[in-house]
Amino acid sequence: MNARQTPWGHAPKADAIEAMARAALARLPKAFRTHLDNVVLRVEEYADDATLDEMGIDDPFALSGLYSGRPLGMKSVDDTATMPDMIHLYRRAILDEWAEGEVTLETLVAHVLIHEVGHHFGLSDADMHALEAAAE
Repeated sequence: MNARQTPWGHAPKADAIEAMARAALARLPKAFRTHLDNVVLRVEEYADDATLDEMGIDDPFALSGLYSGRPLGMKSVDDTATMPDMIHLYRRAILDEWAEGEVTLETLVAHVLIHEVGHHFGLSDADMHALEAAAE
């Protein structure tokens, strides 16, 4: 093994995180999946400075996911020319949390994703936990 190699390999790239997230989406109950077709899933390295500032967060590692859009229950026919609803997963923050060794990366990605899906539906934290249990 040369000096640049590590015994544990490379950190998963954005496309691997996205594949894990899409697999978690596919495990959601159909009643939820049918309302997620128009939600854009983006995997980015970190939240941008404007997002962090808006949320009052100083450390980009403190934000692993974000839903941007209007929850379904708040949408109106008067909503015109709006940006698509998006779920952002922040790869470096997720990997940093994963490095703590509490859960598998797939479990963590699913947890973050389902939390953001919950915001899309306007769910409470208890409802999000139930949804996560249903997707296991």
